[in-house]
Amino acid sequence: MNAAAAFFYLFSGITVASAFMVVSSRNPVHSVLFLILAFVNAAGLFLLLGAEFLAMLLVVVYVGAVAVLFLFVVMMLDVDFAEFRQGFLNYLPVGALVGLIFLVELLLVVGAWVIDPKIVSTPVAAIPASISNTEALGQVLYTQYVYYFQAAGLVLLVAMIGAIVLTLRDRPGVKRQNVVAQNARTKETAMEVRKVPSRAGLPEETV
Repeated sequence: MNAAAAFFYLFSGITVASAFMVVSSRNPVHSVLFLILAFVNAAGLFLLLGAEFLAMLLVVVYVGAVAVLFLFVVMMLDVDFAEFRQGFLNYLPVGALVGLIFLVELLLVVGAWVIDPKIVSTPVAAIPASISNTEALGQVLYTQYVYYFQAAGLVLLVAMIGAIVLTLRDRPGVKRQNVVAQNARTKETAMEVRKVPSRAGLPEETV
């Protein structure tokens, strides 16, 4: 067994074990931590395959943003997980039925899946040795599929604006920051200087 095979079995074993611990851990914080561990080991598998761009996406996007966001949300929100577990047995038959249907569909797909001989016999254009996978992906993404890339960016922009519009509501009695008014403040409007006689104190209406 060479070093590549040893690292493959190491990363894949930790990934499978971490994925199992994600769904079996009772503490949600532990589940998120095991999810981060699964993502990191999956990134190691992508590195072994030579797909360093996908490995970077797993680490930067999923581990650095999504999983950490889940972790902070779970830790900061005061969620009563004991109350959620009370209705678990009520939804168990429906969940078991959905899981069984999904398992049967997976078995049917995997059992009927075959490789087309034409795909194997058709030569694929190899990536030149002078460029990396990330550079080759960038050349294809920003040349051949540049319009689709821009369209995806516009869809994400519209979705972000829609989320802001749906969640932004004016509530009475809530103080909001007015940046324009803060920047327009001067010394005359921000403070008031009064001359107070010695040992006289301030009037009661100003306290």
